[in-house]
Amino acid sequence: MLLRVAAYAVVVEQDRLLLAHWNEYGMQGWTLPGGGIEAGEDPADAAVREVREETGYDVELDELLGIDSLVATRADGRDQHGLRIIYRAHVVGGHLTDEADGSTDEAAWISLPEVDSLDRVSLVDAGRRLAGLV
Repeated sequence: MLLRVAAYAVVVEQDRLLLAHWNEYGMQGWTLPGGGIEAGEDPADAAVREVREETGYDVELDELLGIDSLVATRADGRDQHGLRIIYRAHVVGGHLTDEADGSTDEAAWISLPEVDSLDRVSLVDAGRRLAGLV
């Protein structure tokens, strides 16, 4: 079984949630901005880096919300245990930009009531739950 440790951010501004559209391996859905932690990288630094890469925004982390654990079968048929470190963050600079040549193809602010109607990965709901948004 593969182990993947990743860091993500819940960013809320004016009753809108910042999301990235994941589109990889023939699968897609809206997700929290974030991603895999590189070898030797601090999880907080990874969250900040990944938000910038996927959305164009510079963020500052406010607090660690928690860790979500998920075991799932990947598109290639292998089982993976994902440890997803989730922070609350706020925007301090940058501007909304879609990621080029990455695992996400769009970034957007989605109103909190609209999130339930989106095609989304389970991470979005885990982050909303940890942030007290649902």
